[in-house]
Amino acid sequence: MPDLFAALVAFFLIDPLKAEMADKLAAARAPQAVVAQVSACARSAAPQIVERATADPWWAMANTFNVWVGSKGPEALLVEIAPACAGAVAAAQPFLTGRQA
Repeated sequence: MPDLFAALVAFFLIDPLKAEMADKLAAARAPQAVVAQVSACARSAAPQIVERATADPWWAMANTFNVWVGSKGPEALLVEIAPACAGAVAAAQPFLTGRQA
């Protein structure tokens, strides 16, 4: 059962999170180093996200919904669950918001 739940969390939360950030960064023509840094951080945060979702399913459902409807950015969720990703997200933020120089 835990493997099934982890697969559902990956499908409904982690994969869309990574895909949305990658799409935004690609559309903004972010440098490959920034894209790689954010992707690596999101990949490394996956076990933390699954652990948090397993411990608090309501958190998982609320955040999945918030990311899907756009009321919470995937980058905010990534930093919330994996504070170590704050540097990677900060480097990507100008590209995610469309305010790059």
